[in-house]
Amino acid sequence: MSGPRVVIADDQAFVRIGFRMILDSGGVEVVGEAADGAEAVTAVRDLRPDVVLMDIRMPGMDGLEACRRIVREPGDCRVLMLTTFDLDRYVYEALAAGASGFLLKDVTPEHLVAAVRLIETGDALLAPSITRRLVERFAAGVSVPAVHRDLAALTPREREVLTLVGSGRSNSEIAGHLTLSEATVKTHVARIFAKLELRDRAQAVVLAYETGLVTPGA
Repeated sequence: MSGPRVVIADDQAFVRIGFRMILDSGGVEVVGEAADGAEAVTAVRDLRPDVVLMDIRMPGMDGLEACRRIVREPGDCRVLMLTTFDLDRYVYEALAAGASGFLLKDVTPEHLVAAVRLIETGDALLAPSITRRLVERFAAGVSVPAVHRDLAALTPREREVLTLVGSGRSNSEIAGHLTLSEATVKTHVARIFAKLELRDRAQAVVLAYETGLVTPGA
């Protein structure tokens, strides 16, 4: 098999079995399973996966707390949050906890496999609806812990690209807006991540609002 190595964390065995079958058939290796947040953290330490599919609601340590602990672990494991409930607070809390993406459990098999592969590359699953919810949280005066970065390290073009990333635009949309090739946009995004020590697009969106580069309603 090729691609990312995955741990599935969900308290329901039949959900884990279903996701494992989908990922196996999509050529994605599942290296472990966990029935709660504590088991997920242990699995990450022992197995060093690239991605964790993490249920939010689990007994004991929930997925949000497990996500916070996993992103502090050595390595570069990314967390893709899964939930049955499309609730605003979960979207906000998952991103604030350091998740790289957010999916509902009724995701299609094709989308699930594509999402895991996308997350592993350092991109993030931030649909426009998710971005709007994040904006609404900031507009309501709710913020995540400050992430201090010096935007002076960015070139004017990189600041422009970060602003567009913060507004929820994809690389192809940014390329069209700035009349650049998509490859050039990818290069700018990679440099932004390196200069600001960002893990992925989710952190970039949060940072864009924290620093005032993008404002609610803009």
